[in-house]
Amino acid sequence: MPRYFFDTDNGDLQVEDDEGIELPDAEAARAIGVAALPDMARDSLPDGDQRTFAVRVRDEHGTVVYSASLDMAGEWHVPRAGA
Repeated sequence: MPRYFFDTDNGDLQVEDDEGIELPDAEAARAIGVAALPDMARDSLPDGDQRTFAVRVRDEHGTVVYSASLDMAGEWHVPRAGA
């Protein structure tokens, strides 16, 4: 079974996966990569209102086979207390 590596970037920290996991194919790797994005956003709630979370999937040869990102954009529409 091929091994896939998941490099992540939460806007503050980039992590290059050096272990990877064995999966049946690139479609399975894509599904894991996409599913990781909302978890990354929940785990790293931004201090501000703008943040991009990204994942890059590499195969065992180092070739990027898939990448995805999730943009968080917040905007106040009413005055905030203390602002």
